[in-house]
Amino acid sequence: MSDQSTENGKATKPKLACALTGKELSRSNLVSLAAVMPLLVERIRKDYPDLKDDAYVARKELDRYRSLYVMELLRAESGDLSEIEAQVARSLATHETLSENVEDEFGADRTIGERLSDILAEFGGSWSFLIVFSGFLAVWMLYNSYKAGSAFDPYPYILLNLILSTIAAVQAPIIMMSQKRQEAKDRLRSLNDYRVNLKAELEIRHLHEKIDHLINKQWQRLAEIQELQLEKIMERKK
Repeated sequence: MSDQSTENGKATKPKLACALTGKELSRSNLVSLAAVMPLLVERIRKDYPDLKDDAYVARKELDRYRSLYVMELLRAESGDLSEIEAQVARSLATHETLSENVEDEFGADRTIGERLSDILAEFGGSWSFLIVFSGFLAVWMLYNSYKAGSAFDPYPYILLNLILSTIAAVQAPIIMMSQKRQEAKDRLRSLNDYRVNLKAELEIRHLHEKIDHLINKQWQRLAEIQELQLEKIMERKK
């Protein structure tokens, strides 16, 4: 009988216990504490002061402490933690994607009146509207000037002025409603950009700290290897 237990003809992988929860997990679900950046290790040791340097920690627990560390870091820098910053900190633990398509999300919630006002505002601010309206004014004035005796709106075009005033009075609030929704869309877009940029900044900071930690560990190993080589050289000389 082999030393390793088998299940369905396949050898089961050895399991290790998480130093925080005590649960036995596979090696792929655990991270050595030596590979974790020192600042995060210090935060974990605040709750577990007897944690050994060669301990293994579950990835879920490590992500949870990473989120907690980021929250405390943001609170220390800004004095208060907003809902957006808390959401970014939680996304670091859950590996959630924060980027959103603001255009689709905002456009799906519009009512029929809002869609109509956006269409009218878009047309009212285009060259097409300017050309069509200029042609309408030109035809109106030329016709009433040519039909001087039987004109329905002779000079000074009082009916035309009334129509223009009515169009301006109606068009102004429609454009303002459309601009208000555009401001709300821009606000959502800026909040989404802030969340993504904040998460990217925290990820880059964490990556730099982790790389620095790994470089320091590598230098320590190289120094130990060099010291052993020097000892062997000295022994051979003797």
